[in-house]
Formats: sequence, C-alpha cells, structure tokens
Amino acid sequence: MSTPAENPVSNDSTSQLRDIAEVPAVEVITTAAVHLMSAAAVKCGLADDANAEELKDLDEARKLITALAGFVTAAAPEIGSQHAGPLRDGLRSLQLAFREASTIQDAPGKGPGEKFTGPVN
Repeated sequence: MSTPAENPVSNDSTSQLRDIAEVPAVEVITTAAVHLMSAAAVKCGLADDANAEELKDLDEARKLITALAGFVTAAAPEIGSQHAGPLRDGLRSLQLAFREASTIQDAPGKGPGEKFTGPVN
C-alpha cells in the first residue's frame, strides 16, 4: 500500500474531497445556476465581445434557460428567498432577452423555462 507522499494523486483527491465537503450547499447551487445563466446569456447573443452575434445560438439558449428554470424552481425552497430571488430575476431577464432575440415569437407560456415559471412578460 502506498502512502500519500508516495501517491500524490491520492493525496490531491483527498484534499479536493475535503475542500468540496466544506462548501455549503447553497454556494454549490448558486454557482451552478450562475454557470447556466452565463452560458445562456452568451447563447442569447449577450456576450460582452465583438463577436457576440456569432456566438448566438437560440436553440442552445432555449435548452439552457429551460434547465435553469427547472433548477431554480426546484432549488428555491432549499436555498431560501434571499438566494432564490436574484436567481429568479436573472432567469426572467434571460427569458426576456431570448424573446427579444427571437424572430419567431413563442406563444405565452411556451417560451424557454415558462413551463416552470409561468408566462414571462
């Protein structure tokens, strides 16, 4: 059997496990939501870059926004309104940005994530 000094990969894994064990669930949840929001924003063409329009992909944005809506809806009771409120606001902003970027409008309640959030105006 090797010791941690002989097997640095094992030691690094143990350290990473200890590190993640110390992170509160609310932080993991909000971080995941922010990653989904960031990716959706880029796919909606909202990147702060000269080639933002080239990065736009509304099919991908729809998937990300719907996943975010389900995630935020499911997580809200667990993380409380203090954390869920800003996530809901960001989600709503993305849903509106998606609507503005779309040439073909979805029916009310049929836009990305609206099956979880209800119609967004």
